[in-house]
Amino acid sequence: MTEVLILGGTGWLSGRVARRWRDAGARVTCLARGARPVPRGTVLVAGDRDDASAYDVLRRDWDEVVDVSSRARHVRAAVDALGTRAGRWTYVSSVSVYADEATVGADESAPLHAAAPDDQDDYAGQKAAAEDAVRALDERFRIIRPGLIVGAGDPSDRFGYWAAAFDRAGSQPVLVPPLADRWTQVIDVDDVAAFVVAGGGRSIVNAVGDPQPLADVLTRVRRRTSHTGDVVEADAEWLTAHGVAHWMGDRSLPLWLPAEMTGFMRHANRAFLDGGGSLTPLDETIVEVVADERERGTDRTRRAGLTRAEEADLLDELRSPRHV
Repeated sequence: MTEVLILGGTGWLSGRVARRWRDAGARVTCLARGARPVPRGTVLVAGDRDDASAYDVLRRDWDEVVDVSSRARHVRAAVDALGTRAGRWTYVSSVSVYADEATVGADESAPLHAAAPDDQDDYAGQKAAAEDAVRALDERFRIIRPGLIVGAGDPSDRFGYWAAAFDRAGSQPVLVPPLADRWTQVIDVDDVAAFVVAGGGRSIVNAVGDPQPLADVLTRVRRRTSHTGDVVEADAEWLTAHGVAHWMGDRSLPLWLPAEMTGFMRHANRAFLDGGGSLTPLDETIVEVVADERERGTDRTRRAGLTRAEEADLLDELRSPRHV
């Protein structure tokens, strides 16, 4: 029986990876703090990765180790403790490691951000440092660099924001960012999980979907909701002046990027497809996301986007006589 260790296994992506390995017939062990349940049929080893002794009971042979951590010190400690016992080590990184955010169609050979020190809260730099640790395993490592992962249950609330924004607005207007020449690139969470378990090909692969014009994606999301109102586009300068952020976080318009970041959501995915990766049709993912947002509540507190009240205030300001 294939022995698989998931460093995590209770999160959004890592839980799906654990279930897929389980369904493939593997014996799956998950190292996690234990605050959330592991998938049924897998084994929890409770441990805090800030404690080096967390790996002591895991020092045995593993056919596969999967790590998704964004803290380089956790990845380094795991490689030091278990690297010689792993047949293959898969690290889930991110396209955020790429330093060049302007080149369209960049592949896995593009230059990376510098590795960040352990005490620096720098997502891209931490992922780059973690990749350095995993590369020490030579031919046994795989590094998978997803783009924006989307789907039901997404804890980041980025893609789901648009399903919620259109659906909650009904016949009222929805505020959108500038759309001309803006692109987005998303991949369904289940496609990433499937590739982690079964994917082959190169040792480093971008797990990304096909680039899509942002206007087209928002139109497709809107069509799956109950929205019948206007779609009101604001320019970048106006949004920035009114405290609306790019991409993610509070008071943001998710998926919107600065105009100069022309390549960030347009990476090459040929290695992913050649390595056996598959892409769920975007409309299928959108249907699941809309249903999920309705179930969780379109007006719930979110980690990304605008509240409906914030959006309404901005729309009133945008349409006031002094700004027309």
